[in-house]
Amino acid sequence: MIDLAAKPFYLKPEDIEWVNTTLAGMTTEEKAGQLFCVLFKECKPEEFEYVFNILKPGGCMYRVVPTERAIAATQNIYSRSKVPPLIAANLEKGGNGIVTEGTLVGAPMEIAATDDIGMATKMAHACAAEASAVGANWAFAPIIDIDTNYRNPITNTRTFGSDPERVRRMGRAYVEEVQKMGLAASIKHFPGDGQDERDQHLVTSINSMDCDPWMNTYGAAYKAGIEAGALTAMVGHIMQPAWTRRLNPGIKDEDIMPGTLSREMMQGLLRGELGFNGLICTDATTMAGYTLAMSRRRAVPESIARGADMFLFARNLEEDYGFMLQGIKDGIITPERLDEAVTRILATKAALGLHRGAPELDVEKAKTIIGCAKHQQWAEECADKAITLVKEQPGVLPITPERYKKILFYTIEPAAGGEGNYKVAPACAKLRAMLEKEGFEIDDFVPQPYGEGFTTKYEEVVNNYDLILYVANLSTKSNQTVVRIEWKQPMGADCGHYMNDIPTVFVSLENPYHLQDFPRVKTYINCYSNNDHCLHQLIEKLTGRSTFKGHSPVDAFCGKWDAHL
Repeated sequence: MIDLAAKPFYLKPEDIEWVNTTLAGMTTEEKAGQLFCVLFKECKPEEFEYVFNILKPGGCMYRVVPTERAIAATQNIYSRSKVPPLIAANLEKGGNGIVTEGTLVGAPMEIAATDDIGMATKMAHACAAEASAVGANWAFAPIIDIDTNYRNPITNTRTFGSDPERVRRMGRAYVEEVQKMGLAASIKHFPGDGQDERDQHLVTSINSMDCDPWMNTYGAAYKAGIEAGALTAMVGHIMQPAWTRRLNPGIKDEDIMPGTLSREMMQGLLRGELGFNGLICTDATTMAGYTLAMSRRRAVPESIARGADMFLFARNLEEDYGFMLQGIKDGIITPERLDEAVTRILATKAALGLHRGAPELDVEKAKTIIGCAKHQQWAEECADKAITLVKEQPGVLPITPERYKKILFYTIEPAAGGEGNYKVAPACAKLRAMLEKEGFEIDDFVPQPYGEGFTTKYEEVVNNYDLILYVANLSTKSNQTVVRIEWKQPMGADCGHYMNDIPTVFVSLENPYHLQDFPRVKTYINCYSNNDHCLHQLIEKLTGRSTFKGHSPVDAFCGKWDAHL
């Protein structure tokens, strides 16, 4: 029996009555629909037609769309829903996680580099204010993964760093503020990413910690979020063998499942050991980390049967809905388990007050909140406090046109393009233009078209340039196995061949771990985000108009002794 008056729901008798009455009035098909949190990638009418002709979902997630379209989507969805919907977004950095005009206050690692708990609160406030302006009520955040493995291609700047205590404090601050603002937080990705060097989007990854160390690190972060009242938790496609074996002695290796399919993780560890009473949602079930673990026709209902309350996304919605209904019919999901899951979904909605009516939304009012001056000021403050001078060759900084008129400029970023959240920001080109505006003469490094023996003369380069500036813009994203520098041909043409004779500065706008590939560079700076605020503050610091204030939230030296040289 779920105590709906207890944490995290704290429902009043009339709210509990709404939950019970609504549940009692549902058909099996309607209950099954509530289990699904579907994706509206572009929030276009044809998407709504497709989804609502199949089922009536309990929730949905928006990708980033313009403000007007997000508001229209919310109104459309409410008009089609007998039960009010949960509307989610990846609010990990700011309102930019839901609307194109939203404020990117700072990546979690950028927030962590400020070493200011108040910045986590401000980021959460901006997330909630801008998302609620378009009708969202569920933050798929905070990320409380711990970035202990610098090779992991997906955690990286999405985390609050590698210090478990900082992750715990920052994550709790986010939960408290975003829920104070009326959104449900979702602590993720249980049982915790950042140990493995592989991406759970592409493989079922592993949190390899022993039980006690896990409880003192990841467990402490989840306890803090639960104590702060987090309404929801998101489980990842991540195995935790030590806790699985403790909770289920004798289990075979092949039966150890990722969190999204693990009774031990969801019921035993998250609910039992950590005492979580809120809603459990899977991570996206379109990820290979999920699909590799079990046949999909079985996995879809097993996720709910083993402890999840909501099922995120679908490979084919009609088919997955059919798998869920068949699982109910076959008894994989018992009537009691189905009602328990739907009760928690309804209780989350009641805790947010969604049953009291649709939000009143106005495009013009939303535009006064989204990207507002206050949020932009916080983003500028975050950049100022976060940018970190990891190591410095004495006397190289500051960079001014009087000292270094001619700069050889090396850019390291993917080819332009991409889609949605993964479009490559033109940050390197922007920074180059900003430097020219400061009075520097900039030449882009261009590899010679021929191989060894035909490169530009060494002395010609040394005598022609006063400074070499590297700018890397390699960000974490799904569907990539590494976030590393790929040096150009021939033979690493853009490596630091001239650094022993020309002062050289390396700036990473995103990934903080590039010293693994350029360990001997003498001056190295991490920014953690490639937004305009970071670019502006980077110029301020390079030119000496502002001091470096950031505290590295990770080991930027990657444990390598030669990176300290």
